[in-house]
Amino acid sequence: MQDILEGLNDKQYEAVVNTEGPCLVIAGAGSGKTKVLTHKIAYLIGEKRVKPWDIIAITFTNKAANEMKERITNLVGESAKDIWMGTFHSICVRILRRFIDRIGFDSSFIIFDTTDQKTLVKNCLKDLAIDDKLFTDRSVLSEISNAKNEMLEPEQYTAKANGDFRKEKIATVYELYQKRLKENNAIDFDDIINYTIKIMMENPDILEYYSNKFQYVLVDEYQDTNKAQFTLITLFASRNGNITVVGDNDQRNLFF
Repeated sequence: MQDILEGLNDKQYEAVVNTEGPCLVIAGAGSGKTKVLTHKIAYLIGEKRVKPWDIIAITFTNKAANEMKERITNLVGESAKDIWMGTFHSICVRILRRFIDRIGFDSSFIIFDTTDQKTLVKNCLKDLAIDDKLFTDRSVLSEISNAKNEMLEPEQYTAKANGDFRKEKIATVYELYQKRLKENNAIDFDDIINYTIKIMMENPDILEYYSNKFQYVLVDEYQDTNKAQFTLITLFASRNGNITVVGDNDQRNLFF
């Protein structure tokens, strides 16, 4: 235990040992924010005797997740491999593979990459007789992505677009785009988080399972969290309320 707490300054120590309830850590680049997360996870496992699989740690890149897991392994050993650790999307795909049938997809769903998405949008534009010079695949995809990050489904986006000619056209593409994705048992990158949220909100048993399971939720680079990501971690922490987030207030506004 001394090794886990060794080398922490007073503020880091305070953030690590205060494990119950919400904890917000704001600090600049290079100040040891990630160190707080790794040592807090090690403290939970080593001192509080929390099962590794009851901890979820969310990062923004796979590289960051691997580095964090390596640092935790150095502190607590091989039990670190049982922590639910990864990016928002990798964690959500894990959940979707198990439960996506609840929203009408098969568990063998595929994830469209950017090339697939552009091809699909081009076909939608063509079938809807929309000029692809005025509405490029790139601009339409950007608008659809923004809508999904705001958790707007096609019908909600259509209602919001009322009276805006350009957005009304994009709304028709968005609706057809989603329909064609489902026909192909496919989802895109932005659907990954939104569909996970949808499954949990429409299925109380699944929400209860994960909110009970994840006794401790930890999030790195919290300043980059969007609405969908914020909603997801709120659901994860809704039962136990033990959530720690670290972020850099100089980069972007933090979600509160």
